[in-house]
Amino acid sequence: MVNDHGGALERYLARKLDSPEDAAEVAQEAFLRLHRLESPETLDNARAFLFQVATNLAVDQLRRRKLHLQFMHGERQQSEDGEAPDINGSAASPEHILGAREKLGLIMAAVEELPVNVRQAFLLHRRNGLSYGEIADAMQVSVSSVEKYILQALQHCRKRLAALYPPGENG
Repeated sequence: MVNDHGGALERYLARKLDSPEDAAEVAQEAFLRLHRLESPETLDNARAFLFQVATNLAVDQLRRRKLHLQFMHGERQQSEDGEAPDINGSAASPEHILGAREKLGLIMAAVEELPVNVRQAFLLHRRNGLSYGEIADAMQVSVSSVEKYILQALQHCRKRLAALYPPGENG
């Protein structure tokens, strides 16, 4: 996989990240994640999965960059104005933030429990905003299969959350 797709993956990531060094690092992490799969041979399209993982990692890196730049801008403003910025702004209470993080952790754990094809379709749709048709093309399956995969993923995640957060309960 590295020999066949490494160069193309790094070029793709370099365009996305505008940094060959960051692209090489993200590509390496994507290959590691592919390697860590329990049964990568069950992937319908390992190349598409690899590029999807790399895209997700690149998006995460770009978000971290943006947050870092915002933080640095805030720090600069603070030193110019002489007052500390409110980094929480009008955000939620610490309890609300912890509750949201707990739910996110549960959802992420539930997604990890999904079969590979179901998880791949779900992440392509929810993380990357791909249409069912685009996902079907990437995974080389029918749109009907993609619909079934995503429905299965949603049902599984709802079931996991419902076990800890019964309907009607705030939280």
